[in-house]
Parts: sequence; structure tokens; C-alpha cells
Amino acid sequence: MPEPLPADHHTPALRPAAAGDLPGAAAPEPEPVGYRRIGQQRYREVVGRYYEEFTVGDVVEHRPGRTVTELDNVLMSMLSMNDAPLHIDAAYSEHTPWGRPIVSSLVTLSIVGGMTARSTSGRTIANLGWENIRMTHPVFTGDTLYAETETLAKRLSKSRTGQGIVSCRTTGTKSTGEVVVVFERSFLVPLRGHGLDEVAGY
Repeated sequence: MPEPLPADHHTPALRPAAAGDLPGAAAPEPEPVGYRRIGQQRYREVVGRYYEEFTVGDVVEHRPGRTVTELDNVLMSMLSMNDAPLHIDAAYSEHTPWGRPIVSSLVTLSIVGGMTARSTSGRTIANLGWENIRMTHPVFTGDTLYAETETLAKRLSKSRTGQGIVSCRTTGTKSTGEVVVVFERSFLVPLRGHGLDEVAGY
């Protein structure tokens, strides 16, 4: 009988055993990407990555994308107390060069930043900083946004045992390919064996 897999095991690809891997033995159960096995035919979704799973230069394309609605823009603008008429007053916005309301840059940044969490900073202990934020093109209601994140740097924390600092650059684009926002951020993530998976049921 094969040895049980470690609790935090997950594989980078779905790969059934090739013919001849284990002559006379049944093919092992394949493990889906983005999950870890916690029992026989039972898996748990993986959120974020451990420090060791980040490789400088790797780029992750985030899915699903997100179509921005009028409700997104108005509600999130009001929640953040951003009542600039450029974002919420259609009659006012008719007189601007755009001729219609622009989605608040805070809304755009929130949506694109949120897209990245599951596959990058899902295990984050703390956000350490946002830098070099650039809003390169306006976003309007009905635009669909996508994002991708490149790992720029990583290092072990000097003051926190079992934790490391990862720096990434995220680029948000419309479905047309037009870049709308670029930003860099750094966050603190645990090393394997130092996370909260077991105690928190993850």
C-alpha cells in the first residue's frame, strides 16, 4: 500500500499514472490542480501560496475576470466616501472629455487587487506596502477587467521566524487588452509548516 501523502501535499498538474509506472497496479487517483488531498477521494481548495511556492519571474494570469457594473461604481464610491461627481453624476459627466461617468480609480484598484488574492496572497499574514500605482486608462461601466501578477522578489523575514516577504507587480487590463492599472505590493507569507492550515481547517 502506498505511503500516505503529507497533509500539505498538492501537485502542479493533473497527471494519471502512465502505463507501466506500476506494472500490475491500478493507476493512482489523480490530484486536481488547486486542491490538496485530505482523504480518500476528498480534497480541499487551496487558497494562496506558501513562501516556497513563489518563484521570481513567474507570472500568474488571474481568472475569472470581472465586468464592472454601475452598482459597483456607485456603491463602492459611496462606501469609500468618494462623492466626486465625475464618478456618480451622469449629467455632470456629460460635460467632461469622457462624456460619461468614469469608474473611480479606487474601485478599479480594489477589483483588480482582489482578483489576485486567491493565487498570490491568500495566506498573507500582513500587507506591507503598495507602491508605484499607475492608472493608465479610464474604466467605464460595462468594461471587463482581467489581471496578471509577476513575482518580482522574495526574501526571508529577518524579524519573523517562519515567514518571508514577497514582492509582486500586478497589471490590470480590459478585455480589449488595454492596460488600466499597474501596481506593486509586498506582503508577509508563512513558510511551509508555519501556516494556519491545520488549526483553521484549511
